[in-house]
Amino acid sequence: MSVSLLAPLDTAITIDQLVTDPYTIYRRLRAQSPVLRVQSVGRTLLTKAEDTKMVKDNPVLFSSDDPNTPMKRAFNAHTLMRKDGAEHLRERNAMAPAFSARTIKNEWIPRYHEVASAYLDRLPRGEVVDLFGALAAPYAARGLAVLLGIEEATDRQMEDWSQILIDAAGNFGWDPEPFVRSDQANGVMNALFDSLHDRHRAEPNSSAFSVMLNAEDPIPVSQMHANLKIAIGGGINEPRDALCTILYGLLTNPDQLEEVKANADWTRAFEEGVRWVAPIQASSRLVTEDTEIRGCLIPKGDTVMTIQASSNRDEDIYEDGETFNVYRAKAPHQAFGNGPHFCQGTHVARRAVGEVMLPMIFDRFPNMRLAEAGDVVWRGFGFRGPINLPVVLN
Repeated sequence: MSVSLLAPLDTAITIDQLVTDPYTIYRRLRAQSPVLRVQSVGRTLLTKAEDTKMVKDNPVLFSSDDPNTPMKRAFNAHTLMRKDGAEHLRERNAMAPAFSARTIKNEWIPRYHEVASAYLDRLPRGEVVDLFGALAAPYAARGLAVLLGIEEATDRQMEDWSQILIDAAGNFGWDPEPFVRSDQANGVMNALFDSLHDRHRAEPNSSAFSVMLNAEDPIPVSQMHANLKIAIGGGINEPRDALCTILYGLLTNPDQLEEVKANADWTRAFEEGVRWVAPIQASSRLVTEDTEIRGCLIPKGDTVMTIQASSNRDEDIYEDGETFNVYRAKAPHQAFGNGPHFCQGTHVARRAVGEVMLPMIFDRFPNMRLAEAGDVVWRGFGFRGPINLPVVLN
């Protein structure tokens, strides 16, 4: 009787390498070690699409409630992202009315149009402007503030809170400094949320905070606050990074850009952008029973990390998946996850970026060009995108 062995242990891959150049590593791992224990991360990395999907689709065997993740420490709370089953579903459903197709169409998309128009109006013409800071981040921040019902927060506050929470939640080295910043941000957010209870109870509306507060059987207020923070953490970086990634992909592939313009294939461009560089690159799951993946023993209590960034370029699914190609053969991607934790804000992000901002920005600036493609810097392990996007608007 054969006995399965633990996955190989890698002691060479560093977190800094995963932050700066992960795709080179993932391409090698898919070919050589698709199940690999990585010492620096303290997790078993899964880089093949079949395996990452299997894990996300099996929450009983692969639980979201991973006690080893920095997320609980970062948010000072046990959020719905780290819950399973009925407990997770109850908290997810508490915000669900704010994300219904009807509400998105009738309330949020008109507001996103207003924000997009106003924020495009203030961009300078004929000079180099960094669209990351001048447009993508504040557009994502303002739209999310409206959707959540926390319009009193400034764009800068929303952007800062999001980055602070992301840095702390992805602090797998458990450096104390990111947690100092997240503790401070949690205090400010809690105070703001407390101050908004009366307004939302007096004037019920479709925002996530209002529907949670005014529900017939509301979840605890502490969990409302925690899950608003989860939305801030993920709901800014996803549309922000997706927009910058897609703009980069289109501007560095002018033939594709012209075809997208001619056919109004903005949603198709959106899907290819988030496939090519997934805004959320990796997710952790706790193994609840001894199991086996590709002949490797994954013991109970181990933590696996599904690398959807790698899955989205898997050679088994995509031909030449390393390149940006809007018109590649259609195939499903895992940029927004799958299973019970499929991203609740997917449809808002798809429409806010693909249906609102992309056509508007190219209508306003049909001759927009990158100032210098080589100046664009990409960063991130858990979350990834360009951290700058210098363009000239014409």
